[in-house]
Amino acid sequence: MWGIIATWCMAHAGVKEAAKILKNDGKAGEAIETAIKNVEDFPFYKSVGYGGLPNEEMEVELDAAYMDGSNFDFGAVCAIKDFANPISVARDLSHLNENSMLVSEGAEKYAHKRGFERKNMLTERAKIHYRNRLKDMAHIKEIEIKPYSGHDTVGMVCLDNEKNIVAGTSTSGLFMKKKGRVGDSPVIGSGLYADSEIGGASATGLGEDIMKGIISYEIVKLMESGLSPQKACEKAVFTFEKKLIRKRGKAGDISVIAMNNKGEWGVATNIENFSFVAGNEKTPVKVYRTKRKGNEMVHEEATEEWLQEYINERTKPLIEK
Repeated sequence: MWGIIATWCMAHAGVKEAAKILKNDGKAGEAIETAIKNVEDFPFYKSVGYGGLPNEEMEVELDAAYMDGSNFDFGAVCAIKDFANPISVARDLSHLNENSMLVSEGAEKYAHKRGFERKNMLTERAKIHYRNRLKDMAHIKEIEIKPYSGHDTVGMVCLDNEKNIVAGTSTSGLFMKKKGRVGDSPVIGSGLYADSEIGGASATGLGEDIMKGIISYEIVKLMESGLSPQKACEKAVFTFEKKLIRKRGKAGDISVIAMNNKGEWGVATNIENFSFVAGNEKTPVKVYRTKRKGNEMVHEEATEEWLQEYINERTKPLIEK
């Protein structure tokens, strides 16, 4: 049994590529790297890779992580600049016993020595987004930077026919973030976690809040206790949301995906509009939209019209203010 699940509609094309690999008995690691690279390379997805939205100094700093659930190999890069595919660097780092999580200049030096592709990741389109935001800020005394006004981590969990589970993430982080800011995405247990004996999970949202709950690890532990991926996601998100509100008065955006070692998947979110992509040996790869009803989620397959609107919205010409 193989399976793969990913955050957001933007992962659709990449997940379809990964599914072909998995159907032909390919490895989960190869499949998930292929899928995430597809998202990183598409310039119109403004929250991941090439075309990702910059920090407050108009620099694109990228975070990515890779975890193999069969041996707990883990690699991550944080605030790396000018390299095309941070997920590939993270996967390469996962083979090291030490120094497997590198930041900024150290990550860039490692990637250069290992021969990874250098690339200016700041596009003209991203520059327009940046200049427009500066103009907005000049006219608004205080502006709250929200993660979903320019931040959608691509997170994935993948199962291959040999029952290996791998999780991966990639993001450009919060739009207009402070230089050097790192969220949950490259942090083991928070942005992702995988254990091939149980399953894997990944998260997207406000990293500063997600890290407070180590939510991906929590979901895997809940699956280990006997919960289905769906129930584990719902319990983890809604229980932690209540705790955040009790302790802090509010909870940031939290969306999670999970898959167990049977290829069954689950999704939960505390936001209104969340999409994901999932497929396995029994069910073709599809895009879904999900809504919360009480402490349960209701998933529905996205229509072709919605998918086309999604692409049109992200590829439409930008006008500088």
